[in-house]
Amino acid sequence: MSRTQEILEQDFAHLWHPFTQMKLWPDEPPLVIERGEGNYLIDTEGNRYLDGVSSLWVTVHGHNHPAINAAIAEQLTHLDHSTLLGLTHPLAARLAAELARITPGKLNRAFYSESGSTAVEIALKIAYQYWQQSGRPGKKTFVALGEAYHGDTLGAVSVGGIELFHKVYGPLLFPVHRLPQPFCRKCPLGLKHPACDLACAQALEPMLAEHGAEICGLIVEPRVQGAAGIIVQPEGYLRRLWDICRRHGVLFIADEVATGFGRTGTLFSCEQEGVEPDLMCLGKGITGGVLPLAATMATDQVYEAFLGEFDEYKTFFHGHTYTGNPLACAAALASLELMEKNQVVAHTAPVIQRLAKGLAGIAKMEHVIEVRQHGLMAAVELARDKATDTPYEPGERVGHRVIMAARKYGVIIRPLGDSIVLMPPLSSTTQDIELLMSALGQAIAEVTEG
Repeated sequence: MSRTQEILEQDFAHLWHPFTQMKLWPDEPPLVIERGEGNYLIDTEGNRYLDGVSSLWVTVHGHNHPAINAAIAEQLTHLDHSTLLGLTHPLAARLAAELARITPGKLNRAFYSESGSTAVEIALKIAYQYWQQSGRPGKKTFVALGEAYHGDTLGAVSVGGIELFHKVYGPLLFPVHRLPQPFCRKCPLGLKHPACDLACAQALEPMLAEHGAEICGLIVEPRVQGAAGIIVQPEGYLRRLWDICRRHGVLFIADEVATGFGRTGTLFSCEQEGVEPDLMCLGKGITGGVLPLAATMATDQVYEAFLGEFDEYKTFFHGHTYTGNPLACAAALASLELMEKNQVVAHTAPVIQRLAKGLAGIAKMEHVIEVRQHGLMAAVELARDKATDTPYEPGERVGHRVIMAARKYGVIIRPLGDSIVLMPPLSSTTQDIELLMSALGQAIAEVTEG
């Protein structure tokens, strides 16, 4: 038995994969990835693949960057882990100060966790408790977008809105006020942009006028809804929401887990419309995609509502075992230093342009109904009939078949239904993008024309 087959047999017998129909898993040809070099992943057979989704949207500087590895190794000689309950350590403090420096507005406080979902969970709890301790105990609900995705823990699922992922958990979830999704091609209001004057955002105004006394905050993925299929919001949409929240005294929660750390062409997407959140959720690229770490950033105004005497019990009673792990903090600090030293965000400009050029060609293909891109986040949506916007049947698994075909051409990508997601590392070169576009075009042609 080969080493690869031995690993696969153990996998089939014991491992439960995320977002995977395990009944089908043994019949597919899965890859066993054992090494990473730069922007490429290498399987146990020695095959190299461009990491076209940044290992689930996290990789910033490529795999196994020596500076990040060295920072982790150095930290291991001092401290592997120590709780932040009643203690601190140098890197947790340094990283909090650095995050306060680089995030927009007055986000001066960092609360650590391990994933984007937990960062969101923390933001929701903070927002709720903030109003309970600020003389507005009636504020107990949230506003979120249609087709939103904010993670898989129950609070994050409650503010999520993707029926396929979330419907089964309905009885466990708290109610949420829902705004229409800002998806211009399939506008839920039946309007056309720009004549609509951002009606999907303006819908927040009457909602808060009627229910503002009971609403804690609004949570939104700035500029791009990721798991909804890389839905790019129209210009001015985010700013309109923020302005309305400010007028009505509702906290603005920016979920920058996917969009942060240079993914959309600026360090944080909020910056592109001058938005300064009350709370911001960070994750994924925070460590360069190396170790699990997340942070929920809060303004001093929010933080100070939790200060009081011991017996007032205003404490934020929340914490995780590995909150602020020193190794993860070391990776994050090394990644942020690399971003500044190497001007990573500026480096992405020609790569983003090359991606746009390649996608323009892909958009002309017979079964590509729409291409959506913002920075290094992109999706190619496939349909049976372009003229009538007729989708493929789910059972045809066209998106899945395309990403499997792309592996033959040296690229790993992922689908969201029949939208093929492209999220290459920020360290990608224009040559990497050419490979990505070539593989995608060949895979789409192979599956849809066949």
